[in-house]
Amino acid sequence: MPDSPSGIRSAVEFLRADVLVAFPTETVYGLGADARSDTAVARVFAAKGRPTFNPLIVHVADFDMAEEIAFFPPPARRLAEALWPGPLTLVLGKRRDAGLSDLATSGLDTVALRIPAHDLAGQLLREFGGPLAAPSANPSGAVSPTRADHVLDGLGGRISAVLDGGACQVGLESTIIGFDGDTGILLRPGGLDLGVIETVLGAPLDTRALRHVNAPGQLLSHYAPRAGLRLEATGPGPAEVWLGFGPIAALRPGLNLSPSGDLVEAAANLFAFLREADTIATRTGVTRIAVAPVPMTGLGLAINDRL
Repeated sequence: MPDSPSGIRSAVEFLRADVLVAFPTETVYGLGADARSDTAVARVFAAKGRPTFNPLIVHVADFDMAEEIAFFPPPARRLAEALWPGPLTLVLGKRRDAGLSDLATSGLDTVALRIPAHDLAGQLLREFGGPLAAPSANPSGAVSPTRADHVLDGLGGRISAVLDGGACQVGLESTIIGFDGDTGILLRPGGLDLGVIETVLGAPLDTRALRHVNAPGQLLSHYAPRAGLRLEATGPGPAEVWLGFGPIAALRPGLNLSPSGDLVEAAANLFAFLREADTIATRTGVTRIAVAPVPMTGLGLAINDRL
């Protein structure tokens, strides 16, 4: 897709229809999806063949949009004001009304945010008018793409379009910083020099998390319901909520991740339905959720991993 106003308009139309568009940033090409849409974000995991529902970096057009999504403690604000736009991702507390898909943040109360320093990415984000979840536009485990042809080599046939912005200037993923009070925590080294970050903070970064955390660096556990889970269930017991999958008879009380057996639909529904099943369990006084078998193929691997 050309780097032109018409190309950007077409990309925005795709994104608003919950389909995927790769776009350039100064670091690497990102696989863009509406970060507010469960379906669009599920398609990111499907396209990448990502083995688990890891949190995704959310790209925004400007600081105002970032503040609508997350809380900025003083050290994060200093970094954002000094180093955004740029190859820096900040992991921050998510606002309750952020409107993001739970799948994009893996059900966490934090979100990884950045403003890319690339004219085409900025134009796309402004025209789209909302946040884009955008991991690197390559199959999971493959080398990150720094040109449009790299994206097509890896994801051709799995995505709707690529905005061609030429070669990426930095060519290395963003540096990711989290926070513990006023202390900056290095979660992933990347395209921004650590000395620059430490100069802005006026203090050294804590690097101990590198031994324990994978990018994009969420320190909290994933969402887990209060009720216990019984997996590979053929139906609910007398004191269980049912979480089904596939074209089976409706069982109550309960929900179905995808009556048609569509793994993308099931992935899109997973976190929201776990929360709803948990609410049903609390309301009805039961302590367990019975979960139907989900195939161990494609996105089913990620769904089962999270369960």
